[in-house]
Order: sequence, then C-alpha cells, then structure tokens
Amino acid sequence: MDTIVFYAAAAAGVICLAAGVFIQRYLTSRELGEAKSLAQRIVDEARKEAQAQKKEILLQGQNEVFTQKKALESEYKDQERALKNREKKLQDISDRMEEKMERITQKEHEILAQEKEQTQRERVLAGKEKLLEDKLDEQERRLQEVSGLTVEEARKRLFEDIEARTRHEAAKMMRVIETEAREGADRKAKEILACAIQRYAGDYVSEQTVTAVSLPSEDMKGRIIGREGRNIRALEAATGVDLIIDDTPETVILSAYSPIRREVARMALERLIQDGRIHPARIEDIVHKCEQELEGQIREVGEQATFDAGVHGIHPDVVRLLGQLKYRTSFTQNVLQHSLEVSALCGMMAAELGMDVKRAKRAGLLHDIGKAVDHEVEGSHAVIGADIAKKYGEGKDIVHAIAAHHEDVHPETALAVLVQAADSLSGARPGARKELLENYVKRLEDLENIADSFEGVTKSYAIQAGRELRVIVNSENVDDNSTYLLCKDIASRIEANLTYPGQIRVTVIRERRAVGFAR
Repeated sequence: MDTIVFYAAAAAGVICLAAGVFIQRYLTSRELGEAKSLAQRIVDEARKEAQAQKKEILLQGQNEVFTQKKALESEYKDQERALKNREKKLQDISDRMEEKMERITQKEHEILAQEKEQTQRERVLAGKEKLLEDKLDEQERRLQEVSGLTVEEARKRLFEDIEARTRHEAAKMMRVIETEAREGADRKAKEILACAIQRYAGDYVSEQTVTAVSLPSEDMKGRIIGREGRNIRALEAATGVDLIIDDTPETVILSAYSPIRREVARMALERLIQDGRIHPARIEDIVHKCEQELEGQIREVGEQATFDAGVHGIHPDVVRLLGQLKYRTSFTQNVLQHSLEVSALCGMMAAELGMDVKRAKRAGLLHDIGKAVDHEVEGSHAVIGADIAKKYGEGKDIVHAIAAHHEDVHPETALAVLVQAADSLSGARPGARKELLENYVKRLEDLENIADSFEGVTKSYAIQAGRELRVIVNSENVDDNSTYLLCKDIASRIEANLTYPGQIRVTVIRERRAVGFAR
C-alpha cells in the first residue's frame, strides 16, 4: 500500500514537473515572441525616423544648394553688370580718344597749312624788310649828307635832350607831389614822435653779458684745470662753453656763442670757486643746479616783462624766449630792454593815431623775439620771430609786423610801420647803442665819399654822429629842381651800399653868392 502511494506520488510529481516545464516553455516562447515583435517595432520606428531625418537633411542640403546657387547667380550678375559698365566706360573713352585724335589730326593739318602760309608771309616780309632797309640806308645817307652828323651822333644828341628834359620834368613833379603830401603828414608825424620820445624815459645804460670771471688768486687757475685737465674738460663738456685760461691775471674767459650757456657757465664757475670743491662729479651737480635756477629766472624775467609792458595771454614758450632776451645784446643794447622800449613807444604812438594800443604794445614787445634763437636757426631774426609768433598762435597783423620791421617783408599795415618807427627810435636815440670807433669813422668817410662822387657836388659833410649828411653843390651846374633829384639819388646809393643803425638825413644846399669890394 505504501508502495502504491509512493508510486502514485511520484507519478503526480512527474506530471507536475512536466506541466511546469511545458508552462515554462510556453511562457518563454511567448516572451520571445513579444520581444521579437517589440524589436521589430523599434527597428521599424528607427527606420522611419532615419528616413525622416534623411529627407530633412536632403531638404536642408537642397535649400543650401539653392541659396548658394542664388548667391552665386547674384554675384555673377553683379560682376557681369560691372563688366558691362566697364566695357561701356572703355567704349566711351575709346570714342572720346578717337574724337580727340580726329581733332588733333585736323589741327595738325590746319597748323601745317598755317605754317605754309606763315612761311610765304615771312618770305614776303623778308623781301619788304630788305626793301625798307635799302630805303632807310638811302635816307640815312641823305640825312648824313644834309646834317653832317652820323646816325650814332644824332641818336646820342636826341637821347641826351630827351633825358635832360625828362629828368627836369620828373624832378619838378616829384617836388610838387612830395611837398603837397608832406604839408599835413610831416607836422603830425613830428608831433607823434616828439610826444612819444618825451613821454618815455628809458635807461641810457645798457647791460652787457659777462664773459670774464674774476678769480681770488692765481692758484685757482690750477684747481680749475685739475689733474691732467680733467676739471676743465668736465666743465666744458657740461656747459658747452670754452674756458680760456691765459696769462691774464686772476681772470678766466668764457667763450660761447649762446648767451644762455655762457651765463650757466659763469654761475657754475663762480659757485665752484666759492665752494672750493672742484672735481668732475661736483661740476656736473653744480651745472645742473645752475641750469634749473637760470631756467626759473628766465621765466620770471619773461613774465615780469609781459607785466611791465601790459601784454597778457602770451604762450608760456614765448614768455620763456622773452626772458632769454635779457642775456642778448645788440650793439651793447640789451634786447629785452629794447623790446620794452619799443612796446612803450608803439603804445604811445598808437594812442595818438587812434589805433589799438594793446595790439601795438604786443607787436612792439615781440618784434625781436627771433633774436632769442637766431644763433641756433638760420635766417633773419625778423623772419625767425615771425615764424615763432605764427607757431604759437599770434594774429596775422602781429606776425606781419614782426616780419616787416627790418624790411625783410614789405610793410602792408599801419601797425608794421609803427613797429618800424618805434624800433628806429629805441635804437637810434643817443647812448642807446655803441659801435667800434674804426667802424664809426669808416662810415663817416663812406658817406662823404658817396656824396662827393656825384657830379656838381662841391663839398659834403657828415654831421650829427653820421645821422645827417649835408651836401653843397655848385649853383652854376645844378638848378633848384636838380637838387631835389640829386638828394634822392644820394639817399638811394647810401641805402644800397652802407649798413647803419636808424636813418640818415641827406640835405642838399644850393646857394648863389655875390662878392663885391668897395674901395
């Protein structure tokens, strides 16, 4: 019984196991089917999506190709249009060139025809000229036979007669014109100049630039020179000034064209002598300090000059150049003092004439500004000064007045003439300037020799320190009108041949003397 139960249980277990295996296989096959179907759906969807993306990419590519094609077509059309325009322009130029060539060819034909015609005319004229020459020769022979004079003698007499009458009439006309012009202008000019001179009281002593330095003893020369000359070489290199140490007792001479450098060297040397410590390092230090100090002094002097003249708004660099004029002299006259005098005189005369006083003072103060750098820049100091004034924004009238105050440029304004007059007054007043005795005597001799070289002059005298030339003429050879012309000729020759400060007055004197004796 137990065995039957056991076998029955075993059979049931086998049946159950077979059923479980069958069910497991069934479920596995079912899951595999579902997985395959899912995989198929995924593959189908992927294919569809790939097809869609492929189509989209193709469409984008087609759009880009279309866009590029359109852009290339547009660019091609633009280039084609530009080429057509160029071809049209070239065609127009070619047409115009052909027209010009046709006109040139036509003109050449016309010129050739004119040349032929001209050649024929020249031949005809040559024949007529020869005929006229023959007739003139015949007439000259007849005139010579009748008058007894040659052609040259007759021409010379005719020209002499015409020249004498013309000079006489010109002298009379010039005398009348200048007399009429001077009636009112001369009196007014004298009043203005006299008023300006009386109102301005300038110093008569002119300041000179120091070029010699006194030493406390002869031993100081050796210390300045230094061992093997190293001190003097260092001082010359630092200042740009030559030191001349010779047999002059207790004196060192400073030689330099620049007055600023010479002044720096003088200040540095005096301080080194006072300090006693003279060696290259100390020299460089002292020279540097002196340069800075002198730069400050120059600016202060320039600012004081503008304040004294009553001129404002000048560029700082121009103010510095004004300060440098303190160390510049002309015929021993200090240029800065001279500029202040000219400024004051210009202002006074401008007030008398009803002109702008401030502009006149400004032009007078700046008229010699070029002398501050004329040792560094080539050219006349008037032209250099005008360039400086123009560079730093001065007005055209000021620039022109500076350029014209020595006739480097012809004066075209009243202000320019005013600066000329004030410059002459400041430089020509007694004691303002000095010159060498040899030059002074030579100028007086040249003045008298120029006057004596003219025909009809009996004697000439240079008086008033060479500022006036009096010429006495022979009354039998020179008439009243010729004296006026002679005066002009002498003045013109003096201007052309001599250099002198201010102006020279030429006076021609003609008198008739009758001498009798009572016995």
